[in-house]
Amino acid sequence: MTVATTERRFEPLAKLGDTEAFRAEVRAWLAATLPADWLATITGGGEQAYVDFQRWWFRELMKVGLATAHWPKAWGGEELPLEYQVVMNEEFGKVRAPRPLLYTVSLYHLPATLFAHGTPEQRDRFLTGVRERGELWCQGFSEPGAGSDLASLRTRAERKVKPDGSVVYVVNGQKVWSSFGMHADYYMLLARTDPDAPKKQAGISFFLLPMDTPGLIRRPIRQINGDAEFCEVFLDDVEIPAENLIGRENEGWAIAQSTLSAERGLIIVDQAQRMQFVLEGVLADARGGKLAWWRDVDLRRQFLRLYAQAVAVRALVDRMIDEIVHNPHMGTSPTPTLVKLSYSELLRRYTTFTLKRDGLAAQVARPKALGAGKLTENHMDDYLSAYSWTISGGTNEVLKNVLAERVLGLPR
Repeated sequence: MTVATTERRFEPLAKLGDTEAFRAEVRAWLAATLPADWLATITGGGEQAYVDFQRWWFRELMKVGLATAHWPKAWGGEELPLEYQVVMNEEFGKVRAPRPLLYTVSLYHLPATLFAHGTPEQRDRFLTGVRERGELWCQGFSEPGAGSDLASLRTRAERKVKPDGSVVYVVNGQKVWSSFGMHADYYMLLARTDPDAPKKQAGISFFLLPMDTPGLIRRPIRQINGDAEFCEVFLDDVEIPAENLIGRENEGWAIAQSTLSAERGLIIVDQAQRMQFVLEGVLADARGGKLAWWRDVDLRRQFLRLYAQAVAVRALVDRMIDEIVHNPHMGTSPTPTLVKLSYSELLRRYTTFTLKRDGLAAQVARPKALGAGKLTENHMDDYLSAYSWTISGGTNEVLKNVLAERVLGLPR
């Protein structure tokens, strides 16, 4: 990889107060910092090349404050207003710059949880690790029998006083679908502390623990596209210090909603923007006479239908952004769920379209670029990978039932 070099010092956060100046500074920083051959370099390089590149990219983002710019100032951020976060995402999306995917939980899920429910000591200890040492976090929520119906989890945590007087929770159980879990340093864990609670949502607690804790074993899960982005975790008499409990015992379910709101909120704004930029690029090429398939009436009609759906998803995203501006916590708003459903189904339709459009040529195995997103022009891999968005953050089928029952008031 050829790393771009420049003597100029970039300070995008010094441009706050002028969105266009901020946009220009981010754009200039990207042009000077992001190697033109970054995608070619990691293509076919495997998992280690992806991890190494992600760590390098995180360090570059930290140098100009962009990685944690959305964090509060008290914890090393800049409290970057939402409109500036959207501008930054737009500039990254326009040049297909990489996202710090490996750090998704570290940068969004963890702070969303700690800012709302952590103690000052917990925030200082764990957020400093992310900001200064690039520590990686993953999420231990789903289980073999508790995926979208997460409240049915069975992993058990029992409070125990040790002979030296220290208090720990002893955890036993199994977790699955822990994204980036094979590389993570720390774990955000949900476990049942009161099996006799009257409701399954009650009796669940929220813990943080190092992934090298004795009794914790992780194994990669190989996916349909050959990747191992997820892992399963086995917990056998794992001891967690009581000070690593987030909030109060048995109140973990409500705390987890802060974590999940990050997954169904701003993270998907970037995805929807990139989708629209890709489709706009295709439309521009078509109008310029660069696409032979555009002469096929049926293919053209299919694409334009997808383009219209992308515009609708972006309008829904804009509505969600407006809601967040007026109410950062959003309460019981169904909009993030609607955005997740709309985007994930559009992504699956579009990747299916590209696979059919290009025929057998699109089904030839090609070297992959891990972490490059779901729109890499490696159409077969994009198609297979697109299904993950209809599952992660709650399967679409379950989320549709939730909307039907809780928003529309339909009977079970």
